[in-house]
Amino acid sequence: MTGRPSLVQINGRKLRNQMLLTLRCLVLVAVLWGLTACGTATLQASTEYQTVTPSADGIGRVYLGREIAQTMGHQGAGWLDRPSRVLQERPQVAIAALDLSPTDIVADVGVGTGYFARRIAPLVPQGKVLAVDIQPEMLAMLQAEEAKGIENVEPILGQPNNPNLPPTSIDLALMVDAYHEFANPREVMEGVVTALKPGGRVVLAEYKAENPMVMIKRLHKMSVAQVRREMAAVGLNWVKTDDRLPEQHLLFFQKPA
Repeated sequence: MTGRPSLVQINGRKLRNQMLLTLRCLVLVAVLWGLTACGTATLQASTEYQTVTPSADGIGRVYLGREIAQTMGHQGAGWLDRPSRVLQERPQVAIAALDLSPTDIVADVGVGTGYFARRIAPLVPQGKVLAVDIQPEMLAMLQAEEAKGIENVEPILGQPNNPNLPPTSIDLALMVDAYHEFANPREVMEGVVTALKPGGRVVLAEYKAENPMVMIKRLHKMSVAQVRREMAAVGLNWVKTDDRLPEQHLLFFQKPA
């Protein structure tokens, strides 16, 4: 029996080994959790773009924790002018909430076929609407409607990273169901802020991400918190959130005077 470990010694070694293994596992879990938490915080806090595997409806480009949605092409333009939009989204209520003055210069950024631009133009008879879109096909559709008698809508072909608006030229920038599709939201908004007069306003209409009953694809909806985070990143001050619309938030921001 001499030189051979006793049963007590063997069990003691097994217990120590099990304790060491458990401790190592706990340390590994803590390290992995810390890395994940740090990575998430960085993803949410960084104003630099990040790349991920694209979602079904996304472009794989992340800004402030949000994957940017694919842009709706001009082929789907008919959806913008659908008759049901009047009751479904109540656009006239949204326009009334803008509290426009007759002399206002309004930039409709991501104008599409001009659904809102055409309805705003008569309300700013001494001003005008700068209709910005990156798709020339959309602007061609807008101009076809403009030929029916609207004279104070000016089409502007923007770029994915630049709205091409003149500096200090606009009183209000409006983006209706468009901002979430901007491939370069920071650069576009920096261009918008430059174009705003001191004290100028930005209004975004975005489908309510907080409401699962809004039957819009996930990446084409935004929460109030996310919109406020992204507008703050370009120096805009939140003024109010108007939730009178059935499916969309109306979020109001202002450039410092």
